[in-house]
Amino acid sequence: MAGKPILHYFNGRGRMESVRWLLAVAGVEFEEKLMNSAEEFDNLIKSEFTALKSHGKNYLVGNQMSWADIQLFEAILMVEELKSDVLSAFPKLQEFKARMGKLPNIQKFLQPGSQRKEMDPMGLEEVKKIFKDDDSLFLKHMS
Repeated sequence: MAGKPILHYFNGRGRMESVRWLLAVAGVEFEEKLMNSAEEFDNLIKSEFTALKSHGKNYLVGNQMSWADIQLFEAILMVEELKSDVLSAFPKLQEFKARMGKLPNIQKFLQPGSQRKEMDPMGLEEVKKIFKDDDSLFLKHMS
């Protein structure tokens, strides 16, 4: 790979922390571009992600599928379920989605009857019941 991966996120843990861990455990040095405003986030979105344009590879990190590709692909599918034309202004993301969707194991996983879970608003209620919709529950088990 030509250069270090660049992570774009706010200055905090959030969902990016598991990516940082994954890269650290794999011994991959990375850079971070921290966002401090909504404008910076908007500019990143408008640029269609440094990763899909700049390095000329098929995947986000080099030319081999990684966890990052799966995360982006799933995020695209989830958002499209809510707003079907969300990619209309983003040709690189459209190409990425099409490329990922052609992979045989992904095609299989997207078929009805697979173990892939459908987006289910009622499922959120079930999760709340299981975790008792109580943020302190997690903290009780950690102490």
